[in-house]
Amino acid sequence: MDQTQQPKHLWWQKGIIYQIYPRSFMDSNADGVGDIQGIITKLDYLQWLGIQAIWVSPVYPSPMADFGYDIADYTGIHPLFGSLKDFDALLKQVHGRGMKLILDLVPNHSSDQHPWFLESRSSRDNPKRDWYLWHDPGKDGGPPNNWLSVFGGSGWEWDETTSQYYYHAFLKEQPDLNWRNPEVQQAMLDAMRFWMDRGVDGFRVDVMWHMVKDNQWRNNPPNPDYKPHMATYEKLTPAYSTDQPEVHEIVGMMRRLMDEYEDRLIIGEIYLPIHKLVTYYGINNQGAHLPFNFQLIALPWNARQISSTIDQYEGALPANGWPNWVLGNHDQSRIASRVGKSQARVAAMLLLTLRGTPTIYYGDEIGMHDVAIPEEEVQDPQGLNMPGLNLSRDPFRTPMQWDDSLNAAFTTGKPWLRLAEDYKRNNVQAQKDDAESMLTLYRRLIELRNTEPALHIGNYIPVYTENDLLAFIREADKRFLVVLNLSHAPGYFTPTDVEIHGRILLSTCADRQLNEVQGKITLNGDEGLLIELF
Repeated sequence: MDQTQQPKHLWWQKGIIYQIYPRSFMDSNADGVGDIQGIITKLDYLQWLGIQAIWVSPVYPSPMADFGYDIADYTGIHPLFGSLKDFDALLKQVHGRGMKLILDLVPNHSSDQHPWFLESRSSRDNPKRDWYLWHDPGKDGGPPNNWLSVFGGSGWEWDETTSQYYYHAFLKEQPDLNWRNPEVQQAMLDAMRFWMDRGVDGFRVDVMWHMVKDNQWRNNPPNPDYKPHMATYEKLTPAYSTDQPEVHEIVGMMRRLMDEYEDRLIIGEIYLPIHKLVTYYGINNQGAHLPFNFQLIALPWNARQISSTIDQYEGALPANGWPNWVLGNHDQSRIASRVGKSQARVAAMLLLTLRGTPTIYYGDEIGMHDVAIPEEEVQDPQGLNMPGLNLSRDPFRTPMQWDDSLNAAFTTGKPWLRLAEDYKRNNVQAQKDDAESMLTLYRRLIELRNTEPALHIGNYIPVYTENDLLAFIREADKRFLVVLNLSHAPGYFTPTDVEIHGRILLSTCADRQLNEVQGKITLNGDEGLLIELF
């Protein structure tokens, strides 16, 4: 399919999304936690970097049982982060720089302190009782079925007041909403409208595939691939508690609301295999604009597997379905820790040259790595609820490293999580004017992507390679060849299905001579090349 023939490409097809975890980005009031005013002070940096849109993780009022993913008010701002006035100022500043703002939306569950749930659990005949998933005990007097919580243990919590269980896919403080109830649907759509009326440009929808559950409450089957080191949730395959057919009606409902506004975006968080993931584009692309594609997070760092998966994904996309790629987020180990610093540079070139919208996780552009958090300092409920399995997400949520001053200039107070010990030499200020730094590589890649139509809207053409190399061509008005060496050993690219004559525009190895190349190409270990073909 020739994507370049579409009459118009939208901002989210051409641009790059940058995820901000607000607690850890920039603190403006010395309380040790990042906030909205802090984000505002760093917008010039994001504009300098070449970012088109920022996605901000939850800033709503919350008891913070899951650091904001337990929402107590869908139309407010937690005082920890600021106020609605601060949010409006952020929106104005973002738009004033020609950028977009995407908000996190968490519709699968609320906080147990949300007024909706307080009403729901007050009595069995409360009008909001059916807003959540209540069920009588099973035949043995225990939970209604075997569904598990992602954060450990049963997904069912007994409520003494009304003598029923309620379901929570995550913490017991995060009861799941009943999306089969039209009143719940309307309430959430109203919350979305509240933010879009303020000017928000889109939503990243948390755990989209969880939103509807089997209405027969059937037991989930055992997972045959479960191993003792895995999270307890993975003992079962969530066949009945996630990815139900009716969820697509809900996604379509959200999309229709978005389409009432101009140029808005809906992204779905969906951890599913490719053949299931692509169904979230919806019939005739009337579902999510971008069902998040986490293949580069889930796959082993292996050229053959990644190349094959890219082709599978491209082949599975519906007509005019727009691809997207992600290297990391607030729930996943950082790319520099997963593949090492040298290969993280190769990963950056892969992310920013593939066809489709890329999302960058804050700090990856300076090569931030997972930080060892002592056991007594762990705050993440996923880690606390399943001790001994090293499942805390704190190591990849540490404060952004701005310069070499106290606390990397993130805060003048005590940071909510400790910083990486190498922040004095690994920070934005140190890397900004260093021609060989990760930040310079990211900025150059982003600049090339933003200015060359072939790299942001061009076609993707796979190129056959052997061993640990991965290659492809991006093509529109110009043609670019990308060759990546996913190993530490030297690589030799001998094209069999494409004639190579061009000029190296960029290498992940800063001391590489940017010469013309023809025929066979030799790569250093851990090297990626971006070549303009003649």
